[in-house]
Amino acid sequence: MKIIKKSKELSDEVAFLKRNGSSIGFVPTMGALHNGHLSLIEYSNSDNDITIVSIFVNPTQFNDKGDYNKYPRILKNDLEKLKNVKCDILFTPLENEMYPTKDKRDFNFGNLDKVMEGEHRPGHFRGVALIVSKFFEIINPDRTYFGEKDFQQFTIIKHLTKLLNLNIEVISCPILREDDGLAMSSRNMLLTQEQRANVSLISKTLFEAQENVKYMSVSETKDWVVDTINKNPFLEVEYFEIVDEIKLEPISNWSDKKEKIGCIAVHVGAIRLIDNIRFYS
Repeated sequence: MKIIKKSKELSDEVAFLKRNGSSIGFVPTMGALHNGHLSLIEYSNSDNDITIVSIFVNPTQFNDKGDYNKYPRILKNDLEKLKNVKCDILFTPLENEMYPTKDKRDFNFGNLDKVMEGEHRPGHFRGVALIVSKFFEIINPDRTYFGEKDFQQFTIIKHLTKLLNLNIEVISCPILREDDGLAMSSRNMLLTQEQRANVSLISKTLFEAQENVKYMSVSETKDWVVDTINKNPFLEVEYFEIVDEIKLEPISNWSDKKEKIGCIAVHVGAIRLIDNIRFYS
């Protein structure tokens, strides 16, 4: 595994690899790697000759400075985990490498960044688009891989490639879960033991809701999910929305022919967790 910190060095390395006919897969991360991240790398390895992974805690996507400051940074542990998979190049830039000057660009995502995460984290997706577009400019991968846990982010990155007219295939990979159903997340390690014992209710409730479509309307399902989770004193739902998978517009009836996904954000003390589940009807 080659570790690179400078953008120019990475772009030169990629240019050399492409001249030699190698296909490039890219997995962007903010570190604190878990098996979900490692699965993205394995998907990239199966599709490409070369896999590049980035570890960079991106300041522009945090609308809460406290959240940014407490985000886990454990590069030594990450390096150990990367030994278990084939990572050809690890890109670990410093902040002034990615943002030598203030980036004032903005992006028109229509309604995609106005709902759910966008509504509750103003500016978040602009920050995501800033850093991902920079990575794409440096690497210009053939394919890039995102976990389905961040479904809205995946949808926006697909839109970003169209906005920028980039020939990059954006691939979503299934959510990996802990044995008790909790979606794998770097933030999970911030949970106290007591909090960790309660958060499995999030996925348990979502899976039950998936079955309840036989008995409940869309609005009843939404209310039931929120009420069920909020009854736990450790958990507080920020939002739960059932939307179509393309435009992220609200679904009002199960008979709607659009593919449906339920997206949720839950506060666990100072920690914020997200998850989602597909609904079939």
